[in-house]
Amino acid sequence: MLRILLIDDEPPAREEIQRLLADHPEIAIVGEAGSVTAARRRLRKAADYDLVLLDIQLIGGSGFDLVPDVHPDAHIIFITAHEQHALRAFEVNAVDYLLKPVTADRLAQSLQRAHQQAQLPGPVRTHDTRPPFAATDSVLVRGNEGAEFVPLEDIAAIESQQNYSCVHLTSGRDILVLKPLKAWIDELPEPQFALIRRGTLVNLAHVTAVRHGLVTLPELTITGLRAPIPASRRQWAEIRNRI
Repeated sequence: MLRILLIDDEPPAREEIQRLLADHPEIAIVGEAGSVTAARRRLRKAADYDLVLLDIQLIGGSGFDLVPDVHPDAHIIFITAHEQHALRAFEVNAVDYLLKPVTADRLAQSLQRAHQQAQLPGPVRTHDTRPPFAATDSVLVRGNEGAEFVPLEDIAAIESQQNYSCVHLTSGRDILVLKPLKAWIDELPEPQFALIRRGTLVNLAHVTAVRHGLVTLPELTITGLRAPIPASRRQWAEIRNRI
């Protein structure tokens, strides 16, 4: 049973979330609050919750102001109508970030991730412990020009560059990030993403053509990449039926 605190300053919004949560018998709402003051009092009252569904804009302040008051073993899902707060939400290790109006499917995905996180010893969420992303998720990418929130569907391929990796977007833009390819492999969902050769991870949804030579390796044309990428024979044998 996942115990939830619901914090939102709009009663209709709380009622809608309650309605959606009613379809999940594995969760229980153990409390509510509609302002920063009331929420802080409830958060500190007892550690009887596993997850906080937390609106960002509240009466008396911001949901971010309440993060230090959430007990150490609990997790947070931010809910808001304002997309610009997404980067900061993940900076404070939120399980997920939901935009209003929240849909039943999107909430179900977040609850699934929260259940997975609840199996961990505390809210430590690094690339070694975070549950794999879903195909509809976005990922926080930190490049030389700063951090940005990138939908997984916009990633065409990722290539290893020692301790770094180059994220190729379908738009043709590349982002160099300080993150090894192994971390991406652990996080990104299968069968959407697959290794096509050592050091190259590809979003198979963006493979637009495959060229076979008599003696050469198969070459994959991928949306956003300037040149085809050859696949190793071993990896091609494993993924060819998935394209």
